Amino acid sequence: MEKNYERQNRYCFGLGTVGRDMFYSMVSMYLLFYITDVLIVSDSTLLLMTTVLTGLRIFDAVNDPIMGIIVDNTHSRFGKFKPGILIGAIVGSGAMLLMFTDLGLSGAGYVVVFAVCYLLWDIFYGLNDIAYWSMLPALSTDQKQREKIGSFARICANIGLFAVVVGIIPLTNALGEAAGSLKQGWFYFAIIIIALMLGFQAITLIGVKEPKGYFKEEEKTSLKEMFRVIFKNDQLLWVAIALSLFMIGYMTTTSFGVYFFKYAYGDENMYSIFAAVLGISQLTALSAFTWFSKRFSRKILYKFATIVVVLGYIIFFFAPMNMIFIGAAGVMLFVGQAFIQLLMLMFLADTIEYGQWKLGKRNESITFSVQPFINKIGGAMANGVVGLTLYFSGINAAETAADVPAGGITLMKFSMLIIPLIAILIGYIVYTKKYEIDEARHQELVKELAKRGDII
Repeated sequence: MEKNYERQNRYCFGLGTVGRDMFYSMVSMYLLFYITDVLIVSDSTLLLMTTVLTGLRIFDAVNDPIMGIIVDNTHSRFGKFKPGILIGAIVGSGAMLLMFTDLGLSGAGYVVVFAVCYLLWDIFYGLNDIAYWSMLPALSTDQKQREKIGSFARICANIGLFAVVVGIIPLTNALGEAAGSLKQGWFYFAIIIIALMLGFQAITLIGVKEPKGYFKEEEKTSLKEMFRVIFKNDQLLWVAIALSLFMIGYMTTTSFGVYFFKYAYGDENMYSIFAAVLGISQLTALSAFTWFSKRFSRKILYKFATIVVVLGYIIFFFAPMNMIFIGAAGVMLFVGQAFIQLLMLMFLADTIEYGQWKLGKRNESITFSVQPFINKIGGAMANGVVGLTLYFSGINAAETAADVPAGGITLMKFSMLIIPLIAILIGYIVYTKKYEIDEARHQELVKELAKRGDII
């Protein structure tokens, strides 16, 4: 029977990410749309922005393991993870607000100011993200308990994500109409998202109780040891590669969403309806995950999810501009992706015990710093693909679907669907060939760690 504090931790941990994923989704999925279709920058500025965004994300991704060291070495009366969650949320919120503020700049001047704000957002959201997710494996070493915590957290994360996906176009339009400017509408929407981010994070900060005395006290990790923690943990590296390929595909597809409905389907307002259907489908899949996990191994679930995703991509690519076909393909894509996202989170958590067994230290935060690193690499690649596709397809210069040159829509569909499909398939092959920590192996690791006194 689940203990009271475990239930409290599960709910308070999971609810904390509702606002976080609203916050992250607005930047990762809609910042480029805000730049191209709200601020309406020139083609030359778009190319410069695409280069800057891609470069900054790759540069800052390298910084994430250093954030992991900071969190791993934190010892405060508030615990190991909460200081990073709080500081990251506050500073990241200020930086995001500036990114969605019309400062009256243009050209290179706008790009420079934007780059500074974006880098601050990226660094401090990364600190928050690492501290938040690395708390999960510290709450329990039991796989099934982790799945309960992780699945509820992913449900909450997707509620936050799809609340933004469904609401951003109608709400920014409504706010813009009330304020007399679409730019102001986006600014007010950003304020609402920031308030929700800080409010939901407060639930985690106040409600989650970190277990004390469960793990052996460890010495601080140095910068030199950071490289050992990452590169000597072979299972972590293989998970990182597989997850990177998945996220490149997933984020590329989702980043094209508004553009697809505005320029290919021809009805921008249909995007919110489509997103609502997908959101319900993904939340249903996440809710059902624990039922499936009791009956099937993770390997079988990953295989099933990958097959569903592949079929979804193929149907979507060849589908006519009809919501019955597009909707069915979208449901398949997002149901499969929901399972894969949660499985990848569990794989990453299990590499902590493997690293502790192999290297003698847990280093939850350095291990989980791989996740935002991967998200940023995925986001960088997605932004690069989207930005270049918009430029070469002629979409950035178009005002309506009728203005897109012949072949432009086909190029967008190829970038949105075929490139991601290839990346996700390669990621699955990496997992099947290289990842070795199944359920039985993880139980062995925990038992050996307990015998050694590493888990008390």
